[in-house]
Parts: sequence; C-alpha cells; structure tokens
Amino acid sequence: MAQIIAILRFFAFFLLCFVVVPTQTLLLLFHRGRGSYWIPHLWHKAVCLIFGIKVIKKGEIETDRQTIYVSNHISYLDIPAIASILREASFVAKKDVASWPVFGYLSKLQQTAFISRSASDAKKEKHNLEVMLDDGKSLIIFPEGTSTDGVSVKNFKSSLFEIAMQRKDQGIVVQPFTIKVLKTNGKSPENQEDRDIYAWHLGTDIELHEHLWNFAKNGTTVLEVTFHKPLTVSEFENRKALSNICHETVLNGLEISKAA
Repeated sequence: MAQIIAILRFFAFFLLCFVVVPTQTLLLLFHRGRGSYWIPHLWHKAVCLIFGIKVIKKGEIETDRQTIYVSNHISYLDIPAIASILREASFVAKKDVASWPVFGYLSKLQQTAFISRSASDAKKEKHNLEVMLDDGKSLIIFPEGTSTDGVSVKNFKSSLFEIAMQRKDQGIVVQPFTIKVLKTNGKSPENQEDRDIYAWHLGTDIELHEHLWNFAKNGTTVLEVTFHKPLTVSEFENRKALSNICHETVLNGLEISKAA
C-alpha cells in the first residue's frame, strides 16, 4: 500500500509540473516582478498537499519592507514548506542545486539565486545577489550552508549577511525564522531515525531520490515555522553581530519549541 501511495503522489507531482512549468517559463519571459511569485507559491502549496506536508505558521511574516529571511535548514523539503507560506521572495541556494534533475530547473523558475564557495565565482555571484536586491526582491537564506538533523543549528556563515550590511541605510530588514519538525509519518518523532523521514543531511547517508521515495511512502509530516521579530540592519555594527543574533534567535526558537 505504501508503494502505491508513493506512485500516486509522484504521478500527481509530475502532472502538476506538466501544467505549471510551461506557464511559469512563459511568464518569466515577460515579467519578473512580484506577480511572478504567484504561480510558484501555488505550486509549492500543491506540492505540500500532494506529499502530505502540513505547515503550522507562528508569528507574523514581514511583508511591508524588503527583507532577508534567514533560518535553520533541515531538508530540501524545506523549500516547498517555506514557499507555501512565504510568497514573494527568492531562495539563495548552493550552486550545485542548479544541476539537480528536475529540482534544479524548478528552482530556477522560483528565481533562485545560486552561490558557490569558489573564489572565481564569488564576484559574479555577489553581483547577481546585488541585482536582485536592487530590483527590490526579498531573499531567503540558509546561513548554516548545509542541512542539519532538525535538533541542532550550526553556526551561521557571517559572509552571507554582508549584502544586508551594505544596504543598512536603505531600510532593509532581516527576519529570522525557525523550522521545527513536529510529526513524521503522523506521529511525534521519538528519535533521529523518525526525524530523518523528513530531514536530509550528511548523517542520513542516502541519495536524494531515495530519500524522496521513502518520504512519499510515509504519512503526514507536520512542521512548525516560527517567524521572529524583524531586525533592523542599521542597528548592528557589523555582519558578525547580525549573524550571531540571528543564530541565537533561531536556536532559541528551536529550543522553546522542543520544550513546548
């Protein structure tokens, strides 16, 4: 039965892509403003419905000002979960995501900005991010630089906050938010094996396509996404201070949620 459910989910997923991909591709040829996020937003909501991901939102999402959203990162499945509730923003992802089968192209339709650790690419990528911010776009960043086990938060890479500091006189804000796994396969996870139904990180030792297939065979996953108070960039002296307070806020959100 689990395999049949997974097959039906993938059938629905590819049918959804068949409808959405050509439409969004055509739209981006003519328009890349705020309206261009509507179709991806609806697509992500549909993906969550298909694969049984329920997102409980806490706190208020900053939408009145240009914002850089930062959070912990547990799985590639964070993308549809976040985008199903946060509509008008582009993700910042590692460059190798662009070459992933299917998901790489889909991420481009979301207007994802890709970055790498290569020094030769740094200048070009910095310019691409600056262009997106100059165009008034908001960004979603995972400052850990990798996905984790869902119960810890690695130190944030302060270099990713430099683009915010460069615009501290332009009213830009940074809003931290915390992702917490409440349920996997319809029940509260009792151990890491249960959390790894959703989480995909270095410790799982499984390929992405295998993980997604296993995930599709399971029941409902419930996530709690808590948006914390936005931080005014101009109030911080340097990117390290901003990075540290964001890390502390995200981590505290996870700890409070764990204790609740």
